[in-house]
Amino acid sequence: PMRVINVVPDQIVTTQSLERPTKVDDQGFVQADPDTDLLKIAVIERHQATGNVGVGFVRGFGLQRGAIASTVAHDSHNIIAVGTNDADMEKAVRQLVLSQGGKIVVEDGAVKALLPLPIGGLMSRKGLAEVAPEKQALEEACRRLGTSLPTPFMTLSFLALPVIPALKLTDRGLVDVGRFDFVPLFFEGK
Repeated sequence: PMRVINVVPDQIVTTQSLERPTKVDDQGFVQADPDTDLLKIAVIERHQATGNVGVGFVRGFGLQRGAIASTVAHDSHNIIAVGTNDADMEKAVRQLVLSQGGKIVVEDGAVKALLPLPIGGLMSRKGLAEVAPEKQALEEACRRLGTSLPTPFMTLSFLALPVIPALKLTDRGLVDVGRFDFVPLFFEGK
């Protein structure tokens, strides 16, 4: 079985579960399965060019298509992405790099909504009157992908915060917050 981060709606805490993968490709790699709300999540280090990438699985986003990603990911503010397929996740991450940070929604390789945040990947140069409609467009695009979370980007931002229980993902891997230690994606215990 593998460890899965379970979103608790309207909370920054998560729970964890051990689950058997539901979808595996021809090469034996576990894939996201939107039919069971088992989505892939990745955290990519973006400050020191370490090449660190943490990968895991999350349940509770409800996306049926596409991917979302952000450079607002507490506290390290690396890139965090959740998606139904690797191609849309990759497109979202690459576009955020080109935008010098921000929040994005991608579906079938097309950017559906983007809020650039070029100041440290956290702030816009634009005023509230310009940013508010872009933020609203992001949330509407997320709903069109299937999520029912009221604030999907807020939920996403806290999945990389390894001091809030129970299971979180960093660029170095999964963290079991209760044990305050890294744990492998695949559980081989009893």
